[in-house]
Amino acid sequence: HSPSNGSSRTLSTREMYLFDTGGQYLDGTTDITRTVHWGEPTPLQKEAYTRVLMGNIDLSRLVFPSNTAGRTVESFARRALWDVGLNYGHGTGHGIGNFLSVHESPVGFQSNNVLLEAGMFTSIEPGYYQDGEFGIRIEDVALVVEAQTESGEETFLTFEMVSLVPYDRNLIDLSLLSPEQIRYLNSYYERIRAHVGPELRRQRLEEAYAWLQENTKP
Repeated sequence: HSPSNGSSRTLSTREMYLFDTGGQYLDGTTDITRTVHWGEPTPLQKEAYTRVLMGNIDLSRLVFPSNTAGRTVESFARRALWDVGLNYGHGTGHGIGNFLSVHESPVGFQSNNVLLEAGMFTSIEPGYYQDGEFGIRIEDVALVVEAQTESGEETFLTFEMVSLVPYDRNLIDLSLLSPEQIRYLNSYYERIRAHVGPELRRQRLEEAYAWLQENTKP
């Protein structure tokens, strides 16, 4: 992205800011979206963000049989929004290439996508948008992996989160989250600290390290 005098403007603490980030590297492609608010969000903004996050978590921690189509489990990302009559008008995720396309078929959650198999990379990205007001999207990169189940009789799958970026604590209404969702968040934040923290210290990025510690507290 390159700002221009014709289209750029000063960011404000009175609004939501959605940033869709990514890069192409020799060992893979990233596509990660976060939404933040640096001031005081409205009750609707906070609830909508929290419900988008709940959808992201619910799909990310889902355990499902192998050879399941993405469209079969896609509604888990929408359920928390549907509960209060909200929705979003785009797909819930797409395949991500290995130094190839950012949006790479045939993996994803649409009706024309292939069955999910271990080893596939997909985005998980529910959202909510109010025209002319604000937009929310939380997008992570996930790897489809085999799940450890009690019976072990059949092969089940789940998602392993690959993107390690904290969510905006300022926008989360903890009262809406279930104990399971909170446990998932805390486990995710522990992984971020364990993997990203030492790398920031290795690069002597102490300000970034302090920010990471603050934003991954339980």
